[in-house]
Amino acid sequence: MRMIITTLTLAALSAAAGLAADAKAGQAVYDKSCKQCHGPDGTANAAVAKMMKVDMKDLKSAEVQGLSDADIKAIISDGKGKMKPVKTVSGSALDDVVAYVHSLKK
Repeated sequence: MRMIITTLTLAALSAAAGLAADAKAGQAVYDKSCKQCHGPDGTANAAVAKMMKVDMKDLKSAEVQGLSDADIKAIISDGKGKMKPVKTVSGSALDDVVAYVHSLKK
């Protein structure tokens, strides 16, 4: 019985690991859909921020890094302030971008 439970537990953990977000894949999506405004390393593009007359947060900042995955997903999916929703990022790509944003921690 103990062997069966151990085997099932390991199988469940392996399945969960396979479903985990991929920060490297998220970087590729970020580079295509986010980098123009948020910069290659998460530092806001000053020219875009000035043109839009907004204070864009550095994605490496404690404020952004303190956001939950759900909060970051909502900002990407629904937009925030002058940022429009990013309709081209959804599903597992959305999870991957969130993982990439969290990987930018200072």
